[in-house]
Amino acid sequence: MDNKTIARAFKLCGQLMELFNENPFRTKAMASASFKIDKLPFSAANATLEELSAQQGIGKSTAERIKQVITTGSFPELDDLIAKTPAGILEMLKIKGLGPKKIQIIWNDLEIESVGELYYACNENRLIEAKGFGLKTQEDIKKSIEFAMDNQGWFLYAKVLPFAEKTFDSLQQNLGTQKLSFTGEFRRKCEVLQQVELITEASLTSLEQAIVNLKYESQIEVSDNKISFADENACPFVVYSAPENYAQQLILTTGSTKHIELLKEIYAEIPQGTDEKEIYNQLGLAYIEPELREGLDEVELAKSNALPLLVTFEDLKGTLHNHSTYSDGVHSLAEMARYCKEELGLEYLGICDHSKTAVYANGLTVERLEQQWAEVDALNQQMAPFKIFKGIESDILSDGSLDYPDEILAKFDFVVASVHSNLKMDEAKATARLIKAIENPYTTILGHPTGRLLLSRAGYPLDFKKIIDACAANKVVIEINANPLRLDLDWRWHRYALEKGVLLSINPDAHRTEGLLDMHYGVFVGRKGGLSAEKCLNAFSLEQITAYFNSKK
Repeated sequence: MDNKTIARAFKLCGQLMELFNENPFRTKAMASASFKIDKLPFSAANATLEELSAQQGIGKSTAERIKQVITTGSFPELDDLIAKTPAGILEMLKIKGLGPKKIQIIWNDLEIESVGELYYACNENRLIEAKGFGLKTQEDIKKSIEFAMDNQGWFLYAKVLPFAEKTFDSLQQNLGTQKLSFTGEFRRKCEVLQQVELITEASLTSLEQAIVNLKYESQIEVSDNKISFADENACPFVVYSAPENYAQQLILTTGSTKHIELLKEIYAEIPQGTDEKEIYNQLGLAYIEPELREGLDEVELAKSNALPLLVTFEDLKGTLHNHSTYSDGVHSLAEMARYCKEELGLEYLGICDHSKTAVYANGLTVERLEQQWAEVDALNQQMAPFKIFKGIESDILSDGSLDYPDEILAKFDFVVASVHSNLKMDEAKATARLIKAIENPYTTILGHPTGRLLLSRAGYPLDFKKIIDACAANKVVIEINANPLRLDLDWRWHRYALEKGVLLSINPDAHRTEGLLDMHYGVFVGRKGGLSAEKCLNAFSLEQITAYFNSKK
């Protein structure tokens, strides 16, 4: 064990002492000991207790702790502090720019206990209102968290997308007219993945030279018919070479293991062909879109030519569940509306700022709601035929009731009901809580049903069938929260919801204008779940959705 490792244990102890407001003199002494250990002119692991004690600024008690760290990896005082600190708070201490004092505010004032929740709070612009934080600090923290997430071995699809596109374009330039395609989980638009896969008809030799020409500094590994490397962002890539059977290998590398097994039940060997459509045709199947190739019911549907016509971004006519500066958004209501109309060409915007219980997010009192409604009316006159719908993201309270009394809820065009607090209920209680909210006659859409944050926080446990059945019985829409950290409802439950006649809505949960573009990611997972435009609420035209909202009243 080297001196730096030992010093880190003392540094952590000092940080935790500061976090828990322990004696400031002892806290400083612990931090000083960490510095002294790191700067020792010899290896502490090879020194005697007497040699360590003789060093200025160390002393006998510190020397004894050093020996404990060397033999056990810790010491009792540190163990006691770790035992009463949530794991997520310990992770926060590793984030550059976050010290114990700031973490105290994050933990105690904002009630955030994990790095994933903190990252989402940065995206929602929540940190800048907290004492001691500003926009620059918030952005620095966000970047540090992204770096840490990148090094866990799993990546958000949205995070690697720009890296993947850049490498694809560069490789295509080097390969010329030879075919190149994304494949694997990336092509299937999986929400998280461990690598970006591509396939080319170029020979292995040509492919290796093309990758060398990218001038990435990572080691290039060649094995069999593939080459592995990483780009300058440490994003891992695997590229397959298939000069003789490109279309066949594209199918074999794109589909999940289960999908390929289903295909091989038809033919033990997947035939070759000029392209994928021809090969699926030889198998007696309609062409199956890459997003659907997960080994569910797609092959059976393809046999009877009953595959859904999957939703596209261009099908979307409006956007629901968005925030403005009235609560915790970055851009004003007018700016959000104009971006929707002028940049995205949409017909409507549903504004859903936070309800009054969400104090942390500047939730709206009734008086501020009335101010917002007045602005909505004025903007609707100015921007017609574009329309802003008066919505709210109403907190689902612990007992399943909605924020605001019924006479206020009745005044909204639509209500998105979401859970934001008390996420640690067991499955029975969490399910009952949501069902009560679903049964509320004012609930239009169930927002981010599980509260999950991908790679950071598991969603609370739910009986999904009961939740979906309740939505079907009460004609409540289920949100596909398109924020790439959420993508909730999970696509694996979309089919069941659609079979039950439940509408889905691709909602960006945008807190700034650029956040509206997250609907792309919602479309990707909607397609994986088999969603078509006619079953997507925000693919309804302005006339259709107006009639739908009116029918709910």
